[in-house]
Amino acid sequence: MSDPNCLFCKIAAREIPSEILRESERVVAFRDINQKAPVHILLIPKEHLESLADVADHHGDVLADLFQAAAHLARTEAIDKSGWRLIANNGPDAGQEVFHLHFHLLGGEPLGPLVAPKR
Repeated sequence: MSDPNCLFCKIAAREIPSEILRESERVVAFRDINQKAPVHILLIPKEHLESLADVADHHGDVLADLFQAAAHLARTEAIDKSGWRLIANNGPDAGQEVFHLHFHLLGGEPLGPLVAPKR
């Protein structure tokens, strides 16, 4: 199921052009157009889920596909040895901007601390 108003659903359906790097029956991975690191890839399920909060027991295969795709892309992007980060933001306070579950695969340089120090 997809959402006709969702940017990522439109990318998965090839209605919006994107640099697709990997695609399976359940997952699509593409380069982020607003890169935060030399390697910045978005991995999404083709099924529209707004966030991690919507993941249910029957989504296990989709999650496995997402993590396998991330590991594969880390190897193909040659960041598997130096290190990489996989992040999912859940909700506005965490910085989620597109409300379709997605993971950011980041690497290619030292990424520093995950969150800013407390003020």
